[in-house]
Parts: sequence; C-alpha cells; structure tokens
Amino acid sequence: MATQNPNLMSKAAMTTMASTSGSGKLLMHEVLTKVNNAKDKPKKISVLRENDTPGLRRIIKGSFDPNITWDLPEGSPPFIANEAPEGTEHSLLENESKKFWHFVTGADVATSKTRKETMFVQILEALSKGEAELSIAMKDKELHKKYKGLSTAVVKEAFSWDDDYKTLPRGTTSGALSR
Repeated sequence: MATQNPNLMSKAAMTTMASTSGSGKLLMHEVLTKVNNAKDKPKKISVLRENDTPGLRRIIKGSFDPNITWDLPEGSPPFIANEAPEGTEHSLLENESKKFWHFVTGADVATSKTRKETMFVQILEALSKGEAELSIAMKDKELHKKYKGLSTAVVKEAFSWDDDYKTLPRGTTSGALSR
C-alpha cells in the first residue's frame, strides 16, 4: 500500500489553495468598475484611495491631464485580444503602465512612430481584454466615458492633485476641491 509523501499537500489542500490564491488585488478595470458602480462621490473617492497604486495614478493621469498628449493614433489599433481567463497568462497593466512614457508626445524622440505603435499593440496583446480596453480609453482620454462618475473632481480629490495633476502638500486643498 502506497502512502502519501508527507512533503506533498493533499488533493483537497491543493484545491483550496488554488481557489484562494492570488494577490487579492483587483485589476485596474475592476477598480474602475467599482468606481463606476459606487453610488456617490465619497464612495467613488474611497474606492480609488483603497486601491491607490502608482500604476492606477499613471493611467488616470494619462486620461485626465490635459498636458499629456499621446503620440498614437486615436481609436483602437488592430490587435488580437488575449482571450485567456483573467488572472492567467497575462501581463498586468500595473506593470505595463511603466512603459507608457514612450507614447507621450515629446518624451521619447529616439523611437519611431511606427515602433511606438508596434510596442503599444504588443502591450495590449499581453494584457487581459478588460485592461487592454482600459488602456485604449486612457490613450483616447475617454476613461470618464467608459466609467461613469470617474470625473476630474473625483480623481483630483482622491489623489490630492492640484489643477496640474501634481500632489498637493498635506493639509491643503485646491479651490476646485473645496467647493
């Protein structure tokens, strides 16, 4: 009679671990969906603050900051959406957003426009479908259309940004936020 190796988990333990594994962090499109579904401005701000990450700030700033213009064509580029289930075989927008500076007009003059477009498509194809769609909406400055209630006032208050989308010193508010 074979006995189970004491160094291995039981099948039941592996099943339990698989169903509860993961970082517990929401994908960015899930965070913004929660903002969309929140009933009022304080709840929307709370969702953003609870899920605040450098990547989320980059994506939101990329859509809302009028000083950021994208050196990419408007609309959805031709790409093959990654149909794998979310959480598997995908890159995360939190990580990929670090590369988005290449696509800001004037930031990367060494890379050709064609190469930038190719890089953007490669990023989209590595992301889950929801995060790829979010990236396109960010580039087209349409996050506020895709996620209702994600407004200039909400993001500025959630991240303590001034009118230039820079962090305000603690204890201060901009006039637009104090009304």
